[in-house]
Amino acid sequence: MQSSLNQHSSSTLTPVSVVVPMFNERECVASLMASLAGVEAQLGDRYAFEFVLVDDGSRDETVALLNAAIAGRPNYRLIEHGVNRGIGAAIGTGIAAASHEFVVSMDCDGSYDPLLMGELLPLLADRVDLVTASPYHRAGGVENVPLWRLRLSRLASQLYGLACRHKLSCYTSCFRVYRRSAVVNLQLENPGFVGVAELLCQVLHQGGVVVEHPAMLRSRVAGHSKMRVVRASLGHLRLIGKVVAARFGSAENAPMGVAKHADQTLHQLRETTTSDSHTTEETPAVQLA
Repeated sequence: MQSSLNQHSSSTLTPVSVVVPMFNERECVASLMASLAGVEAQLGDRYAFEFVLVDDGSRDETVALLNAAIAGRPNYRLIEHGVNRGIGAAIGTGIAAASHEFVVSMDCDGSYDPLLMGELLPLLADRVDLVTASPYHRAGGVENVPLWRLRLSRLASQLYGLACRHKLSCYTSCFRVYRRSAVVNLQLENPGFVGVAELLCQVLHQGGVVVEHPAMLRSRVAGHSKMRVVRASLGHLRLIGKVVAARFGSAENAPMGVAKHADQTLHQLRETTTSDSHTTEETPAVQLA
C-alpha cells in the first residue's frame, strides 16, 4: 500500500509531478515560470518536482515562449495537443504522462498560490485518492473574482453535492493533488471545464476518498478566462443529471428533499446563464481538512 507522505524521512525527497494545462496563455508564461521556480525553492527540501506543461492547442506564442523558458531544465516537459481539446483533456494528458504517483494539477494564471501544494500534498495520506483546494471551504476565501464565475462555481458545486451525496464545498477547482493510480484509467466524457468536476465525481463513484482544504481564489494575474459560461453551465447540468440517474436509476426516483433542493438550485443556475452574457473564448468518503 502506498505510504503516507508524512512517513517519509527528512532526508528523502518525495517525487511529485506538477501538471499545468495551458491554452493561449502567452501573457502568463513569465509569471508561471517564476512561480514554479518559487515552488522548487520553497518546497524543494521535501519534494523532487517534475513539471509537465500541457499546451492545449494554443494559437498564440505560448508554445514558443514555453520552449524558450524550459530550455536546459531537465525536470520540465512540454506536451502539445496540437488542437484545442479542453482543460479536462489537458489535465488527463498530464496525469497520463506523469512519472510519479503524486500528481498536482494547477492553474497557470495565478488564481491560486502555487505554494498551496505544500499544504495539499501531506493530505494525500493512505487511502486518500484526491485532495482538492476549496475557496468555498469555511476557512477559504475569494478576492476580486468575477461574480458570474462565483455564481456558476458555487451553484454547480451545490448541485454536485446533492447528486453525489458528499459534502464537498467545491467540485470545480483545478488545483488538486491526485493519486495517479486512482485516476489514470478514468475516461472522461467531458473534455472541457466540466471534465474537472467529472473527474472528481468519478473518483467518488468508484468509492474513492476525497479530502478538501481551504484556499484563497483570486482573479488571474494576466490574460483572460477561456470559459464559455453558457456552454459550461449546460454541460454541468447534463453531467449532474447523469450522476443523479446513475445513483437513483432516474432523476424522477430521487428523494423528494433532494429533488426539491436540486430544482431550486437549477433555477438559480439557469438564471445565472441567462443574466450573464459572458462568452469569453475557449474550466465514498469526504473529509474536511
